[in-house]
Amino acid sequence: MQESVGVPAVTDGELRRGHFLVDFLLGLDGIAQADASYAISFQGEHGERGETRSMLVVNGKIRRTRDIAVDDFKFLAAAVRQGTPKLCIPSPTYIHMRGGPRTVPASIYPDIEEFWGDVVAAYHAEMRALAAVGCRYLQIDEVVFAFLCDERIRERVRADGIDPDRAVRRYAEVVDAIAAGAPDGMIVTVHTCRGNHQSMWMAEGGYDAIAEAVFSQPHVRGYFLEYDTARAGSFEPLRFVPRDKRVVLGLVSTKRAQLESQDDLMRRIDEAARYVPLERLALSPQCGFASTEKGNAVTPEVQRRKLELVVDTARRVWGTL
Repeated sequence: MQESVGVPAVTDGELRRGHFLVDFLLGLDGIAQADASYAISFQGEHGERGETRSMLVVNGKIRRTRDIAVDDFKFLAAAVRQGTPKLCIPSPTYIHMRGGPRTVPASIYPDIEEFWGDVVAAYHAEMRALAAVGCRYLQIDEVVFAFLCDERIRERVRADGIDPDRAVRRYAEVVDAIAAGAPDGMIVTVHTCRGNHQSMWMAEGGYDAIAEAVFSQPHVRGYFLEYDTARAGSFEPLRFVPRDKRVVLGLVSTKRAQLESQDDLMRRIDEAARYVPLERLALSPQCGFASTEKGNAVTPEVQRRKLELVVDTARRVWGTL
């Protein structure tokens, strides 16, 4: 379906995963699932509510002892007939943000830098294995950057003994260290997400609080940024994006069934171009059409129409894809 509407970077929909983040990270030794002492709430546009207490905890030294996403990529590469197969994997920073010393206990990692070093080494090993089977386009899905734009969540991490501003800087360094290990020929990008479950979200707030630290990652080639609603704030934080980075504007919602106006999309692209030149901008949906097995309230036909809209708008703005 993606190929038929002209999407140039093709994913497999991650249909083997129950949850985009949990399934991958549990593939590493030393990580287990547990319930948090407090819930993070979901909310929807029409008053829908939900919550999760799920979190990941460290119960041993972090090691990669087996392939995690290699078979997923092999399937994707075998299915793609045109375009570039693109693999998406989650960032590890959520583990620490969700509880600090409660999720990364000092009894296992008395030095938190040893934890980060083991995590980065494990990711590098997986990236080498992916490169060996042909992966050239890797996206790191990073929810923490967007979560730490939300003052409510910042208050919660403070209660866990985490300084949110220092954490953003350290998390950005960790993600960049992962990207730095990309084998020759592999491009690494970062996607931010405010939560995407049954058409609900978890966080809101503009990128102002994190932009300077996050957009300065030297080894990340580009950023996929949610901008489909006012929850993401203005384009002004894009002024921190260096000249060697690209920004993919997530202007098309994967939560709402309503189809966006192409004129509105083009107007917003023009607004963003005040901060990042048009030739370094691109367009996409704001997230995947589902982050968990329960999906969003968007039918396959609406998904197709939204992807067609993205492709047609991009061709009108930039010419060729």
